Amino acid sequence: MTDPIALAQQLVRLDTRAAGEKAAADLLAPMLTSAGFEVAVDEPRPGRANLVARFGTGTPITLTGHLDTVPADPTTWSFDPHSGEIHGDRLRGRGSSDMKAGVAAIAAAAMHCARTSRDDLAVQLVFTFGEETGCEGAALLPELAPSPALLVAEPTANRIVLGHKGVLWLRLTAHGRSAHGSRPELGENALAALAETAVRIHRHTGWPTSPTHGPATVNVGAFHSGVQPNLVPDRAELVLDIRTTPEFSAAEARAAIGELALPGTDFATELDLPGVATDPENPLARTIIDALRPSDSDRRPEYATYFTDASVLATALGSPAVVIYGPGDPDQAHVTDETCSVTAIHEATEALTRLLTTWRSGQ
Repeated sequence: MTDPIALAQQLVRLDTRAAGEKAAADLLAPMLTSAGFEVAVDEPRPGRANLVARFGTGTPITLTGHLDTVPADPTTWSFDPHSGEIHGDRLRGRGSSDMKAGVAAIAAAAMHCARTSRDDLAVQLVFTFGEETGCEGAALLPELAPSPALLVAEPTANRIVLGHKGVLWLRLTAHGRSAHGSRPELGENALAALAETAVRIHRHTGWPTSPTHGPATVNVGAFHSGVQPNLVPDRAELVLDIRTTPEFSAAEARAAIGELALPGTDFATELDLPGVATDPENPLARTIIDALRPSDSDRRPEYATYFTDASVLATALGSPAVVIYGPGDPDQAHVTDETCSVTAIHEATEALTRLLTTWRSGQ
C-alpha cells in the first residue's frame, strides 16, 4: 500500500494556499494512473486544477477532497507551515488536518484496492481546487459519473458525519455623501451607518436552532470603508458569513438580516450553497457506516458546522447518500500551528480500505 503518511507529508509541503493546486494534482495523477485509474486533470484557471480519477466500469462510489488550504502567515507560526514534519504523533503544517491528510487517506486506500481489486469494484475520486473560497473548483468540474454514495474526507477526527449546514455570504453596502473631514455635518457617513448595522447583527441572539444541525450562525466577517481620515466616507461594505439549517433557509436569513439592517442598505449575494442532510436510516449510509466504524452504528448522527464540496457535488452526482469522514481534527482546521494525528491517518486509510473492499458496483 502507498504510505498515506508519506503522501500526506508530500501534499503538505506543496503551497496550495488558495492557489497552486495543480502541483498537488500533478503529484497524485501519475500515482493513480500507475494503479490502474483513468485520470483527467483539468486546469480551468492557471495553476488551479481539478483531478477526476475513475476505476472500474460499473456505477461508482465517489470519494472526494479538496487540494487547497486557507492562508498561513509564517511569522505567526512556531514552525514552517509547509514543513510536513512528524513530531510525536502529529503531522505538522497547513492543510495537515484540513484536508491533505484526508486526500492522502482516500488516495492510498483507493490505489491499494485498485491493485487488488475484484471485477465489480467501481470508484470515482474527485480532488478539487478552491473549496475554501466557496467550492469554486467543484462548480467547474466536467461531467461526473452518477454515483449513489459520496464520501467527503473533511476533518471529522474519524467520526461519522451525515451532513452539514448551508452557507450564505451576503455583501451589505451603505451609501452616503462625501464631505471634508473638518465639516462632517455636511456629509452622510456611510461607515458609521453600516457600522451600526454590523453591531446590531453581531449582538443579535435570536437565530434559530435546528434539532439536527444545531444553531444557525451569523459572522460579521469583513468591513471596508474610507479612503483617508479627512474625508467623510460615502460608501461602506460589510460581508456576512451565515450558516443556514434545514429550518432556516437562505431566503429566511436574507429577510432576518433585512430587518436588522438600517434603511437604505443594499444587499448582494456572494455565495449561496445548500446544506446537506443524509437520513441515518438510508441503506447506503448504513452500509458505509458499518464499513467505516461498526461501533458507530447506534450513535446519534452528527452534522458539521462547516460547508463542503458536497453542496455542489451532490447535485452533480444525482443526489447520493453523503457521509463525511476524515482523519483531520476539526478543531485544527484554519488554526495557527495546524497539525493532524498520524494514528488517525492510518486508521482512516484502513477504514476506507474496508469500505472499498466491501463495496459493490451499483450497490
